[in-house]
Amino acid sequence: MPPFPIARTSSREDVLFVPAMANRHGLITGATGTGKTVTLQMLTDRLSALGVPVFLADVKGDLAGLAESGQATPKLQERLARTGIAAPQWSANPVVFWDLFARRGLPLRATVSDMGPLLLGRLFDLNPTQQGVLALVFKIADDRGYLLLDLKDLRAMLQYVGNSAKEFRTAYGNVSTASIGTVQRALLELEQQGGDAFFGEPMLNVDDLLVTDTRGRGRVHVLSAEELIRAPKVYATFLLWLLSELFEQLPEVGDPDKPTLVFFFDEAHLLFEEAPPALVEKIEQVVRLIRSKGVGVYFVTQNPADVPEIVLGQLGNRVQHALRAFTPRDQKAVRVAAETLRPNPMLDTAKAISELAVGEALVSVLDEHGTP
Repeated sequence: MPPFPIARTSSREDVLFVPAMANRHGLITGATGTGKTVTLQMLTDRLSALGVPVFLADVKGDLAGLAESGQATPKLQERLARTGIAAPQWSANPVVFWDLFARRGLPLRATVSDMGPLLLGRLFDLNPTQQGVLALVFKIADDRGYLLLDLKDLRAMLQYVGNSAKEFRTAYGNVSTASIGTVQRALLELEQQGGDAFFGEPMLNVDDLLVTDTRGRGRVHVLSAEELIRAPKVYATFLLWLLSELFEQLPEVGDPDKPTLVFFFDEAHLLFEEAPPALVEKIEQVVRLIRSKGVGVYFVTQNPADVPEIVLGQLGNRVQHALRAFTPRDQKAVRVAAETLRPNPMLDTAKAISELAVGEALVSVLDEHGTP
């Protein structure tokens, strides 16, 4: 699979992206308004044209345009002339819209059993003791063959375990009724946020994400998340669940000439904020191992510091847009961003990051040998 250009240097040399390296994951960072969304759109368009399905979340409502053919605006024509880039062949992408609330796209569903206690514990903001009680409830349900489909099933199971705490104490350990009550209140809060719409059947089949259209272009799956982002933990938990489903269900493919699927995680800082160590470890494990399933994961956020180091070390392709250094905190963020990029003796990386114009970026991608 031939590489395609994703950027052009000031000396008019193309920076090439190798499709076979797309499953080495990546990071797109930069301040608001510096070009991250356009970078995401460009990568999506190029990957789809190669027959690679793409999944991305639209948290600002500005990705629906991928479904329409572009046009040469005066501003774009001026930029193409300045950079010496040929005008593209305009073409619409085959887009499928999804929505957890089933208002602006196809509904997305998962069962409570499939979500599991670790992700639900994160969603409910439970402490370690409460998390342990929730895991115990899932264990009892599993041992007795009870399938937990939606939040009503989970509430009934919690009531059953709470009422029969003495019965389960010998086999499973102490069941704290206070913790049961905390989980019940978290369930109520989630329902008030509309989160109960996500749980139930039919559950999403990940094979539906891996299709191409009649022209051979990869389907672009856009999750409408303008409303969902108001419940950030629901948003982050859902995307992590989907990533885990891909990891568990897809077969090993080794090193294909192009990825099976590329997954863009916008507002990635929401995934890691206040995340317990067990969850961060699970994320790192999934990102590290899902490469062999042919899936590329790209985190989109403002600063590389938003991503834990153990995850950051797995991200081979990097696009760093501008960061502004107006305050001491901003200056520290620029230094951190510079330190996470590959050293370049010909460039003061920190200075360059703070001086980049809109649409400019420092780009580090892997070549066909996996070398940055």
